Amino acid sequence: MTINQKQEDSRLTISIDGRLDTTTSPELSKVLDASIEGVTELIFDLTRLEYISSSGLRVLLSAQKAMNSRGTMVVKNVSEMVMEVFDITGFTDILTFE
Repeated sequence: MTINQKQEDSRLTISIDGRLDTTTSPELSKVLDASIEGVTELIFDLTRLEYISSSGLRVLLSAQKAMNSRGTMVVKNVSEMVMEVFDITGFTDILTFE
């Protein structure tokens, strides 16, 4: 998995390339912990995300909870296969998708 970050003022965009699973989720969690201070708009660009497991879902849920008191969070460019996981798990009711 590769994580790219782009910060513009209080907007942080995180792009994930590869698989977000039990092995890689802690890395994303560390990136978020180190980068989220002062962020009022968090964007996850999942254009190149191939797979997400329950561990990855937990990291996104944790980010959403953190952003609830700070601003907004949006998940963008989700593939059909990954969106199916969000649908099945009910995350489409929790997260904002574009």
